[in-house]
Amino acid sequence: MLRLPQFELREPETLAGALALLEEHGDEAQLIAGGTDLVPNMKHELFTPRVVVSLARIPELAGVRVQNGALVLGAMTSLDALAHDERVRTHAPALAQAASLIAGPQLRRMGTLGGNVMLDTRCQWYNQTYFWRSALGFCLKKDGSLCHVVEGGAHCVAAASNDTAPALMTLGATAVFFGPHGRRTLALDELYLSDGIHNKAVKGEILVELHVPPTPAGHRGAYGKLRDRGSIDFPLLGIAVRMDPGPDGRVAAADLCAVALQARPVRLRRAADALVGAPIPEREDDLAAGEFGEAVERAAELARKQCHPLPNIPGDPDYRREMIPVYVRRTLRAAALRSGPVHHV
Repeated sequence: MLRLPQFELREPETLAGALALLEEHGDEAQLIAGGTDLVPNMKHELFTPRVVVSLARIPELAGVRVQNGALVLGAMTSLDALAHDERVRTHAPALAQAASLIAGPQLRRMGTLGGNVMLDTRCQWYNQTYFWRSALGFCLKKDGSLCHVVEGGAHCVAAASNDTAPALMTLGATAVFFGPHGRRTLALDELYLSDGIHNKAVKGEILVELHVPPTPAGHRGAYGKLRDRGSIDFPLLGIAVRMDPGPDGRVAAADLCAVALQARPVRLRRAADALVGAPIPEREDDLAAGEFGEAVERAAELARKQCHPLPNIPGDPDYRREMIPVYVRRTLRAAALRSGPVHHV
């Protein structure tokens, strides 16, 4: 049995109180939201904070509201609540679908949107017990100086594995943080970095909420997730898509974003551009035919050319690459029909 290291739990009731604890204890403090990822990582001694600061008693961090047509999502909103909220399902279907595919039902009731957005990068050489990692001499990300993924590599390639991140990025979401200098807003594209060790452009700040701007009438979105089992597992690949129709029923704007490939979610811009101008079909029989079907095939092949999975997470990287065009096709077709999510069960 893996035991938790000793720590002191603090439960502030205000953002200011939580921030004061972070400033007081510095690197010895760790924030905890739902704990579904942090607690196992502490058992593996990936994190050994002396003080754990819980955000559970700060009421302003939870809940969903609509403000001037935009969705405002509290960082402590549970993934289960997010997946079932009708406002999210209507205006940001890819996000609701992504939340619905994270782990299993019990973990979604504990896990939070903020926890998933701020999820640590993962690697099959890192997310192991202390004994397992010590037998290999550790790795670049924790306690060692070698990368077991890229021989001789000097750059950590642990992968972003947060399902909500690519969906939020296709939606143009921004994150609001509270820190020593007050609140600041950061686009999701600016939050994630290419460094597998420190892939967030924030330190010593608390994620307060996510803002999703209004989506136009007819907005289509979906999320596709490849994983080993129908529940629990992190993604071997995640694809979020967005299509917004113009007045003529053709794609006026599109976006695709992938996760579980590298340290930050990957925008598939050329694949998205291939969809613009294609008519969005309303019937399943029309998905593979005509201009839309051709556009989907172009997008799928462009996505495959751009993405090169590494052996940084479980799953054969060649298989994962071959599944990229498959999931791009399936997820785009699901978005067109306003269905989804796309996953194996």
